Amino acid sequence: MMTNSEYHVPVMLRECMDALAIKAEGIYVDVTFGGGGHSRELLKYLGGAGRLYAFDQDPDALRNAIDDERFVLIHQNFRFLKNNLRLHGIKAVDGILADLGVSSHQFDNAQRGFSTRFDAELDMRMGQIGELDAKHILNAYSEADLHRIFGMYGELQNARTLAKVIVTARIKHPINTVGALKTVVQDIVPKGKSHKYYAQLFQALRIEVNKELEALEEFLQQSVAVLKPGGRLVVLSYHSLEDRLVKNFMAKGKFRGEVDKDFYGNELKPLKVISRKAITASEDEISHNNRARSAKLRVAEKVGELW
Repeated sequence: MMTNSEYHVPVMLRECMDALAIKAEGIYVDVTFGGGGHSRELLKYLGGAGRLYAFDQDPDALRNAIDDERFVLIHQNFRFLKNNLRLHGIKAVDGILADLGVSSHQFDNAQRGFSTRFDAELDMRMGQIGELDAKHILNAYSEADLHRIFGMYGELQNARTLAKVIVTARIKHPINTVGALKTVVQDIVPKGKSHKYYAQLFQALRIEVNKELEALEEFLQQSVAVLKPGGRLVVLSYHSLEDRLVKNFMAKGKFRGEVDKDFYGNELKPLKVISRKAITASEDEISHNNRARSAKLRVAEKVGELW
């Protein structure tokens, strides 16, 4: 079994524990288990009656399971949070932690196709199941759909040109590997910005493959349903698309538009924002873990009765 540090270094560990306001006999959920760094730390705060349920869709993460009678690891995407907790007899919890994005292990595993550093097949499936992978997107999606995901998920300025170049190139040869993709697009990559460009391109493909934003929306909505009044929702995000969804949901109880109001004009918000501004990592942590540089931590507390 690989160690946690080899799999993934947990970001803002102390800040996450503080944000959860952990009760020794409480029930908590880590919906992005990964290497288990956050979960192992959280267990230190729990007493004998405390419980921690963790989720991870990546089969590689199962090898990091913690041998502790207070801990349960569920091999599922966090978009199925509510139903899986119910299967374990849990209707309400005291806190939920989510560390979004790709683990260091997934980036460092060449065969997974997440990284631009290795010439591997373009897979990018976090759960390693299902037929939709990055190869299928590049070789089967229409030019219009490619334009949409490159612009929306990758926020690439030349998304239209990129889509056209890919559609033209794949007529001659399928685009199945990292190397093939980089060769096809190399002439339209901005000079001196290749690293950032490829990161945005791969982000767009990964988000589409795993339907990440849809899964995040479903998870956030379910988190309100399973949190006890006073329970904490703590979310780490790594790019603006995720952070915008988290920020809006915590502030308004919805992802778009204005806050809903009742007949009398009172705002209907299921969460109270604890951190008005996103919490960011210290310079010391960033110097030891570069992944923390882009991390934003947001915290909210459940108000009112259970939905």
